[in-house]
This record gives sequence, structure tokens and C-alpha cells, in this order.
Amino acid sequence: MQSGLSMDKEVLIPHNNQENTCDSQIKYFINSSFTDKSPIIITENAIKKIKELIDKKKDSVIGIRIMVAQKGCFGFKYNIEYAYDIKMLDVQIQVKYQNQNFIILIDPKAMMFINGTEMDHVENKISSGFVFKNPNEKGRCGCGESFYV
Repeated sequence: MQSGLSMDKEVLIPHNNQENTCDSQIKYFINSSFTDKSPIIITENAIKKIKELIDKKKDSVIGIRIMVAQKGCFGFKYNIEYAYDIKMLDVQIQVKYQNQNFIILIDPKAMMFINGTEMDHVENKISSGFVFKNPNEKGRCGCGESFYV
């Protein structure tokens, strides 16, 4: 951590609250030297699913980490994993939801790829998963697993 420099900024992270069924307020706080606004839009469905996954894990998970890796047939792929610690340059988004605090960490190498992205969680009869709507994407592979910018 850099001494003498405060990276704490309170910012609004927009989220789509189409149903307005949330029984507690979603509060966000970002800790980043890269930006004064959130790099990602998080839907209420995504927040609920993240909370559910963290609750099920029960060990020393502090949140999730979002990364972009060079994989797939089209260049890049989104990766989400449980976060057990905060790495030095991670962008930290602290979320308070239903009286629980957790952190969404964004790998600094992913910042240039996900800025402005909306993260949602979608469930249907066939599948469920996190979906990223990224305005920076120029295209996706046929299966939809990887993208390029």
C-alpha cells in the first residue's frame, strides 16, 4: 500500500433495479487510485448471487475477484473467483447488502477491458451464470465464451 496517499473515494455504482424488490439498500464504496467512478455497473441480481455464493462458501472468503485473461478462441475471457485476500493494486468495491459487507475486487490488468461493463446474473430453464455486457467489446466467438476489444 502506498503511504501518504489516500485512495478512498465514495462513488455511486449504478445498478439496474427493475423490480425494486430489494429489502435493504445497496451501498458501494470504491478504493482505487485509477478512477473517481466505478468501472463496473452491478445489477441487483448479480449482487444477490454474489452474496449467496459467499454465504455458501463459509470459509475465509472476503468477496469475489473479477479478472480478464487471454483465453478462448477470440482472445479474452472473464474469470470470477473467490477472493481470500486483497492484492496490492486491486480495485476494491465494498458492498453492503442485507446487513452483510463483502468486497468485489477487480484485477488492475482487467481495468482497461471492463470499464463501463454491466455485470448481471441471469437464470433460465437451461442455464444460469454471470453475464457481462461490455461496451468495449468489438466481437465475440460463436459460443460466446470469449471476446475481443
